[in-house]
Amino acid sequence: MNYLIYIILGIIQGFTEPIPVSSSGHIFLFKNIFNTNMFNDLNFEIVTNFGSFLAILFIFRKDVIELLKAFFLYIFKKDLRDKYKNKFRYCMYIIVSTIPIGIAGLLLKDFIESKLQNITLLGFAFLFTALMLLLVKNKNGKKEDDDITLKDALIIGILQIVALFPGISRSGTTLVLCLLVGMSRSTALKYTFILYFPISVGTMILGVKDIIEAGNLASVFLPYLSGLVAAGIVTYFSYRWLSEIVRKGNLWKFSIYCVCLAIFIFIYFR
Repeated sequence: MNYLIYIILGIIQGFTEPIPVSSSGHIFLFKNIFNTNMFNDLNFEIVTNFGSFLAILFIFRKDVIELLKAFFLYIFKKDLRDKYKNKFRYCMYIIVSTIPIGIAGLLLKDFIESKLQNITLLGFAFLFTALMLLLVKNKNGKKEDDDITLKDALIIGILQIVALFPGISRSGTTLVLCLLVGMSRSTALKYTFILYFPISVGTMILGVKDIIEAGNLASVFLPYLSGLVAAGIVTYFSYRWLSEIVRKGNLWKFSIYCVCLAIFIFIYFR
């Protein structure tokens, strides 16, 4: 039964991580529906997040390799700077967009975990996510990778702090912000998930210490592994589905789901 529950949680994580409906919000909702301590395993959430990370890294492996190569060649090879300056600037914008949410995450972590883990607030968070998605119903800008500006990076970095709150999707928030600053749909999708990597790595680094200190790694290794694999496989296909939805301009349809989920929460937990 434990294996089955971990696999189900891995599937939930994998399916909801890429799409703009908040994976953490769904996990929190399931905890409250089943009212069991089986779901209160933050270390397992870190592990399944790593499964999603691996899947998205596989999808964007060529982009990541190109950006890392350009970043270091620009720094260490002065004669190649003209060739790689655009990709280096792109990397710097990713860093700029990462810093605000990284600082806010460290400062607000305890407050969010102690004060905002509330099922009613989760319902309002889903409504907020729905509203954001409706804002970009017909948005499809013209900015490509080389057209992104420092101002865009700062706006995205600062405003995506709202995604720290349970139930507000990080991918959804970032996608919406990218579209609002004028990026094309394909550019917005790429920027959103390239930005996912440093944020996810930071979260995992902070969580590794907790996993080691838990002291039960041997007993949970196989259940954790099953959840990680499930999350990775489902994330891969979930992202492919999302990319097609974004390409067709149907991102707003997720707002219907978020509204329905909020209504369910308000009725079920009243």
